[in-house]
Amino acid sequence: MTTTQTYRILEADDIAAYLRERGHADGGDLTVREVSDGNMNRVFIATGPTLGLAVKQALPWVRVAGPSWPMSPSRADAEARAYAQVAAVAPDTIPAILGYDAANYALTMEDMSDLRVLRTVLNEGGSYGDTSRHVGAFVAALSFATSDFGMPSADRKALIAASVSPELCKITEDVVLSEPYIEHEHNHWHPALNDLAAAFRADPVLRTEVADLRHTFMTGAQALLHGDLHTGSIMVGDREGAPVVRVFDPEFSFVGPIGFDLGLYWGNALVSAVRARTLGLDGDHAEQLALSWQAFETEFRRLWPTRVDTFFDDAYLDRFLRRVWSDSLGFAGAEIVRRIIGFAHLTDLTTLPDPGPASREALLLGRALIVNRAELAGPEDVRALLEKK
Repeated sequence: MTTTQTYRILEADDIAAYLRERGHADGGDLTVREVSDGNMNRVFIATGPTLGLAVKQALPWVRVAGPSWPMSPSRADAEARAYAQVAAVAPDTIPAILGYDAANYALTMEDMSDLRVLRTVLNEGGSYGDTSRHVGAFVAALSFATSDFGMPSADRKALIAASVSPELCKITEDVVLSEPYIEHEHNHWHPALNDLAAAFRADPVLRTEVADLRHTFMTGAQALLHGDLHTGSIMVGDREGAPVVRVFDPEFSFVGPIGFDLGLYWGNALVSAVRARTLGLDGDHAEQLALSWQAFETEFRRLWPTRVDTFFDDAYLDRFLRRVWSDSLGFAGAEIVRRIIGFAHLTDLTTLPDPGPASREALLLGRALIVNRAELAGPEDVRALLEKK
């Protein structure tokens, strides 16, 4: 992908006319504002007397870097494809999608300005509510429907081919599953972690286990993933007195190991638990891994009788779920490590008065999850690790 502009890059002044062209708005007045705050894309909110819409466009480069860092806008195709798959099985877990403009790599969707990013809520001392159950059920519904259990073989092969995302997968393979364990310019950390950062790079046991996770990520085409499922890609709030949870930004979506989505969420949830304990906050942070796993397993087992290939029996389901559990723990640990000594740190830790002690605690927890994942039989074992100081 070159940095040459080959499609129409939208500006705030274009949005009202663009929405009318696409049939999403009438001739009424619209107020448009840009709310882009991620690294990759531009997002605009358009509001009118009876209308609230968001337009998200993928640029041919990383937004925060500009043309000096080219990036294929086809990531928007992956996002649209993921939304379409989820809409078929769990429509209430994602924003309502009004349309996808493939020529301009732009999605039009519901305005979620009335909701808040889960990470922000947690950092301000809020609670998860029922979010983790929603997340577990979301992952189960999407992964079952797009796995060899829920989809005919020919359709699965077509989905795998359509969902190949080499550019974004390479980012994950590097940033999450290799760079923190080698000398790399992306890595940085709190000075109090100098010894641990060096120890992790010199730890052959840890490196081998991460290599195993990396290979699983590269080859384990189990189901369509969100690909970047963390507390910053979930919005929460209330509408008409009912709690609302929306999972968004699946632009890293591809067909991979189911445990990766669960693992990213767990890694972030466990760090939020470390933050809460550091601040002496009461709450349910430590319960979130168990709640999401229980919801995932319950939903996956509920769907199991509908599998398209009954050669897979109930005994195999038990084995499969044990493997997903173990993979999820490993990926959770890798997510924790990269968020502390790698690239893109978590504000859960960086906004603490003294990030050092909590970061050290979380980093050691991440290593334990990676190297001991085969011995951790259930959520209670992880809870014990979390509470061990």
